[in-house]
Amino acid sequence: MQLTVYFFLGCSVFLASGYNSFSKSMETIGKKQYQVQHGSCSYTFLLPETDNCRSSTSYVSNAVQRDAPLDYDDSVQRLQLLENIMENNTQWLMKVLNQTTRLELQLLEHSLSTNKLERQISDQTNEITKLQEKNSFLEKRVLEMEDKHTLQLKSIKDEKDQLQVLVARQNSIIEELEKQLVTATVNNSVLQKQQHDLMETVHNLLTMISTPNSAKNNFIAKEEQISFKDCAEAFKSGLTTSGIYTLTVPNTAQEKKAYCDMETGGGGWTIIQRREDGSVDFHRTWKEYKMGFGDPAGEYWLGNEFVSQLTNQKRYVLKIHLKDWEGNEAYSLYEHFSLASEEQKYRIYLKGLTGTAGKISSISQPGNDFSTKDADNDKCICKCSQMLTGGWWFDACGPSNLNGMYYPLRQNNNKFNGIKWYYWKGSGYSLKATTMMIRPADF
Repeated sequence: MQLTVYFFLGCSVFLASGYNSFSKSMETIGKKQYQVQHGSCSYTFLLPETDNCRSSTSYVSNAVQRDAPLDYDDSVQRLQLLENIMENNTQWLMKVLNQTTRLELQLLEHSLSTNKLERQISDQTNEITKLQEKNSFLEKRVLEMEDKHTLQLKSIKDEKDQLQVLVARQNSIIEELEKQLVTATVNNSVLQKQQHDLMETVHNLLTMISTPNSAKNNFIAKEEQISFKDCAEAFKSGLTTSGIYTLTVPNTAQEKKAYCDMETGGGGWTIIQRREDGSVDFHRTWKEYKMGFGDPAGEYWLGNEFVSQLTNQKRYVLKIHLKDWEGNEAYSLYEHFSLASEEQKYRIYLKGLTGTAGKISSISQPGNDFSTKDADNDKCICKCSQMLTGGWWFDACGPSNLNGMYYPLRQNNNKFNGIKWYYWKGSGYSLKATTMMIRPADF
């Protein structure tokens, strides 16, 4: 950019508007040029020549000669003064130009910054628009999923209601079947007892006919129900035939019917529990387990109170005889067995295990309290007697329960509430037959 600035300094200066008037003045005045280059701009300063100044001075002198005469030296001094003023003005102008340039650069930088900021704002606006569109899409998807889940929950609730109705119906059917089963079991037990009594009567009649007088006297003594403390005492008295004997509860006049095994391992065994056909329901109350139930000729429980009184008189051993459905037999023999009193929940104490039904005791040690369906004394919040059925010395539902539900052949596997002895046949195998028998350790 070419910028020409004219400064007229001298004896006379003519200012006129328009290019023609300016040119005419330039032609009539002697010229002395000073040019300054600054960046893309060029500045030109025109000063009057000395001779012209003299003529101008003469003119001025003629104009002002009424006041005071002017000589040549004064003109030179004045010119020198004007040149100094001119130089100062030039420096000032340079400063103004420098400042102007800086302002232009700052303005340019500001303009660039503004453009960059505008681009950033535009990009962010576009990004916000995209995010808003994405957010709208996600909101729509969430609403769709909520509607879908609402329908699913409604469907699940309907299915739950239907299942609850079905379960209630099945529970009613099961209750009715249980009642029928109890009735059938009772009838079966009565029939079995009648059959047993009939067979025993026939057997006794045949025995009396075919035996000598000494044997008849022995039979009559048994029929007169001579009482003994336990089967070992009866055996030592000379009664060596297995069968039902009358025992006397220790320290009382009460009598108790029990089956005596006079053959196994030398005889003298008092049977305190027997399972063999499922004819007796073992899911009984605390009182029933206390006093005993069932038929000594078949399935029965002798009674916790009688066993507790008996085993606290002297040291007894306990033998548990087991049979599976495949014809195998095994036993566990405990050298020391006793039951605590009712106040101590008939807690069981066992010591010295031998036998073929497992090297580890399937009755948890140390001894546990006895539990029934109406007396929960186990160590589990689930009430083992109600869940596994029967009365037993449960730990946390433990590895054994010989009073569980009786299951017949081919229905006895995977039955965790059956008659189990874990360390012989595992937790889901329900046994065919069990017998628990005791006799004095010094027999």
